[in-house]
Amino acid sequence: MPSANRKPRTFLGRLPLPERAVVADALRTETVGGMVLLVAAVVALVWANSFASDAYVSVRDFHFGIEALGLDLSVAHWTADGLLTIFFFVAGAELKRELAVGELRHPGTAILPVVAAISGMAVPALVYGAVATSVGGTWNGWAVPMATDIAFALGVLAVIDTHLPSALRAFLLTLAVVDDLGAIFVIALFYASTIHLPALIGAVLGLALFFHLHDQRRLHGWYWYVPLALIIWGLTYASGVHATVAGVAMGLLLRVTKDGESGRRPAEQITHLVRPLSAGVAVPLFALFAAGVTVSGDTLGQVFSRPEPLGVALGLAAGKVLGVFGGCYLAVRFTRARLSADLAWADVIAVAMLAGIGFTVSLLIGELAYPAPADAEHIKAAVLVGSLTSALLASLLLKLRNNKYRRLYEAETANANADTIPGTGPQYPNVARSASPVGRYWWTGVWRRRRLKRSSCEARATGSEVWPWTGGCGRYSP
Repeated sequence: MPSANRKPRTFLGRLPLPERAVVADALRTETVGGMVLLVAAVVALVWANSFASDAYVSVRDFHFGIEALGLDLSVAHWTADGLLTIFFFVAGAELKRELAVGELRHPGTAILPVVAAISGMAVPALVYGAVATSVGGTWNGWAVPMATDIAFALGVLAVIDTHLPSALRAFLLTLAVVDDLGAIFVIALFYASTIHLPALIGAVLGLALFFHLHDQRRLHGWYWYVPLALIIWGLTYASGVHATVAGVAMGLLLRVTKDGESGRRPAEQITHLVRPLSAGVAVPLFALFAAGVTVSGDTLGQVFSRPEPLGVALGLAAGKVLGVFGGCYLAVRFTRARLSADLAWADVIAVAMLAGIGFTVSLLIGELAYPAPADAEHIKAAVLVGSLTSALLASLLLKLRNNKYRRLYEAETANANADTIPGTGPQYPNVARSASPVGRYWWTGVWRRRRLKRSSCEARATGSEVWPWTGGCGRYSP
């Protein structure tokens, strides 16, 4: 008999606080965030190709909003210009932290991922241009294959990773941060419509007020900033600049110095609170109404027969690999940057393949570059084909590399008791850390001992090693 004091549970009602905390923490992990995004994309594809496809189109194109303010937008438009602003707010906050107190504050340590990211944006654009223009296409979609979807990429890495060095994830994360910065500049500079100067000035003044309240007055409370953020977003949208730029700008204005009272950095704290909303609501809803492409023989045939979609697909699947790997190799070859002793060049190729997953931002830029629905449909299909190809190839190579590191770990663990090399045991766990909780700290020492045994150049690594990929010579590939 149920207790009289037990409150009835509402179906799909608000979860209790402990359960909400569990869900929010899960959404902060790359695996869950990537899986939620993948599920949303699959639902969109199934819905758009089912007997209920007309309902999908009706929901996606349904308009609502305040028409007097020019905000009578479709559901798809609201998710792209509205909800996706939250995603870019988180990206801007992460970028601010990396530039101010993270690893990107050291120019010497940032050179390898920065060069790789810039090359990883330039080469796909050139591949697109070479493919599209060689068969009579245009340069309109040159920016579509430039972007990397960090949620998908880190999700794939987290699912496969049990013994891969943590330097691999750190490199991918830094690469994606710089890549996001490039995508932000591209959207702001090349995809702005006619600029409405009064609205733009109003948005800038709103950002100045945001900075004054947050950084100078240091006021706390969401009720100060959420209404102001909505006003800034509305003015940015009305100015002709893409509205997601407002999210980036506010993220970059967050304070990264520690508060005297709590000792925490506001940028980190706010990002921690907003990330579940971004990963669990904003990005999946955008994917739901952006990835609904009609999959048919004709649609797929258009990807490989029309110049622009083919350029997008090859730019993601081939251009990203060539750009990221080529940038890394040239940086190591002609600068003082060095590949980590914990990584091999095969690992860099795997990361470069992961960078070819350009789902969220590529779909957004595709909609901006090709406003006509028919053209946008083909570009979206090309993004899906290129991203899926990159994900499959990267998964295959990462699985092979993971098996290689796992065998090394098992072999060294079997002989761990006989290993007496001083200064390389599990008391040094920060060199490389596996995502697996089993053997995480032992694997650190195991891998370091193997590198010390096999490579004499490790002994010549200087004390300037700050990032995992900037010290040592990386000449030995396991």
